[in-house]
Amino acid sequence: MTAVEHHEVIIVGAGFAGIGLAYALRRAGFEDLVVFERAGSIGGTWRDNTYPGVACDVPSNLYSFSFAPNPDWSRFFSPQPEIRDYLERCTDALGVRPFVRLNTSVTAAAFDEEAGLWRVRTSAGAHTARVLVSCAGHALSQPVYPDIPGREDFAGVAMHSARWDDGVDLRGKSVAVVGTGASAIQIVPAIVERTGRLYVFQRTPGWVVSRPDFETTPLQRRIFRRWPLAQKLVRGVTWALLESFAVGHVHAPELNKVHEWRGRRLLRRSVADPALRARLLPGYRFGCKRLLMSNTWYPALQEPHVELVIERIAAIEPDAIVTADGVRREVDVIVYATGYVAAEARPPFPITGLGGRALAEVWSESAEAYLGTAIAGFPNLFMVVGPNVGLGHSSMVLMMESQFAYIVDAVRTLRSRRLRWVDVRPEQQRRYNAWLQRRLARTVWNTGGCRSWYLTPGGKNTTVWPGFTFEFRARTRRFDVENYECAPDAAP
Repeated sequence: MTAVEHHEVIIVGAGFAGIGLAYALRRAGFEDLVVFERAGSIGGTWRDNTYPGVACDVPSNLYSFSFAPNPDWSRFFSPQPEIRDYLERCTDALGVRPFVRLNTSVTAAAFDEEAGLWRVRTSAGAHTARVLVSCAGHALSQPVYPDIPGREDFAGVAMHSARWDDGVDLRGKSVAVVGTGASAIQIVPAIVERTGRLYVFQRTPGWVVSRPDFETTPLQRRIFRRWPLAQKLVRGVTWALLESFAVGHVHAPELNKVHEWRGRRLLRRSVADPALRARLLPGYRFGCKRLLMSNTWYPALQEPHVELVIERIAAIEPDAIVTADGVRREVDVIVYATGYVAAEARPPFPITGLGGRALAEVWSESAEAYLGTAIAGFPNLFMVVGPNVGLGHSSMVLMMESQFAYIVDAVRTLRSRRLRWVDVRPEQQRRYNAWLQRRLARTVWNTGGCRSWYLTPGGKNTTVWPGFTFEFRARTRRFDVENYECAPDAAP
């Protein structure tokens, strides 16, 4: 019989969240941990997304760990290969590499109440842990495909932006891009010159503003290396500027009118054709959907071989896309730039808590957690970037670092107070989520007049944090054990 391997902490996922949490635990003196990663390399979303033009839409100096600054970013907004390389370097420099086990999928986890342990099944065998942390992405890890009749019958090449096939040659091909969101505005300009014909299918236009991107100079990189405080200052200024967007998103949506003016001005200056401009002007408030930044999107749509299609896709045939007006457009390749399963969150693997209840069952109507980190009925289970931790205005790394501090303090509390397990009180989770939904009800995400992936089909926002990043940090600065049911350790 194969022995069951035990660790104090098991972390699932080796992207930004998993690598950062492993370091935070090590820095606090917790060395009995392991990070399971299903893929053959680390990187998470920055490993999986390799589509043409992929880059971060948050400035580089803020989309990085505060404890691992990179003075050598080549651009203000980093391209995907640099971000992935940064994570690889951090894994080594922060001493996390020995704790990571690649090609190891977690297939199920169940809590043993009597033992106070998580029993975790992986592709490499059985494990137990006092604490289980999911860093595998509860929302933005499962690509979503549109429900279109005939989609499975397409005989050409079809791929999702999150599962890009680099072996597909687009030169001279007739290509359809379905979607006009954050990935599409990067893909279309990057492939437009390669295609023979390019159809861009749009359901709803997005608010687009110019992207203030530029190459960093050798002098700037030397300054950052020699005087790290200078880079901290740039990071702080960037944080403050982005944080200001939360005022309009959360507290006073009417303030976003200045950004709507910016979007209209860019559209007016970039697109000469009034009919095309009308198709590209959103009919909802700025901020209701994620802000799009691009200097190349509008020019790409005006190339002579590009057509923006706003009619609904009625069906897909083996060699064509048919729209509701009956027009049939023959295509060789379909790219689904249609995002991820987000508001309808699903656990990344089967998780069973107290009383044999499955997390998938608990979340069947909508996902809820306490501080986006703990879930009532699932003791000693934590997650990074859980429900209502997402941002519409700043860097998710800031939110992750707040959660790192909270989880590390939870592990410290379990050890120092000799507790077998802690489980957030259901009434505390209910109060917290009631507060969230009251606050979200006034935000632009709920009132802006758009249909976005932030909301469930029933209109509940389970995705976004309704406030400033510093508010979340204040709430997670310590583990509030008084809001948890605690079971003492039976050991002497």
